Amino acid sequence: MCLNYIKYVHIKFGDEMHIQILLKQVRTEKKVTLAKLSDKTGISTTHINDIENNLKEPSLSMMVRLAKGLDVNINELYKVIW
Repeated sequence: MCLNYIKYVHIKFGDEMHIQILLKQVRTEKKVTLAKLSDKTGISTTHINDIENNLKEPSLSMMVRLAKGLDVNINELYKVIW
C-alpha cells in the first residue's frame, strides 16, 4: 500500500489510520533550527514550518530529504495511529 504521505488514509471496512508527521518533534529533539535544516535540505524555512504546522502535506521525496537532513531513518518521522 502506497501512503503518499497524506494525513488520513481510509482503510477497508471503515477503519481509519492517521499518520502523524513528527518532523518538529524530531527536529527540536536534535536541536536543529529551521534555518539549519533548510540549508541541509534546500527546502525553504517557510515550507518546513508549514509542514510542521500541518498547513502543507510533504511529498515522499521531500520527507526523504528532511530525514537525511536530520540524519534519521524516515520511519522516525511518522507515527501511525489506529
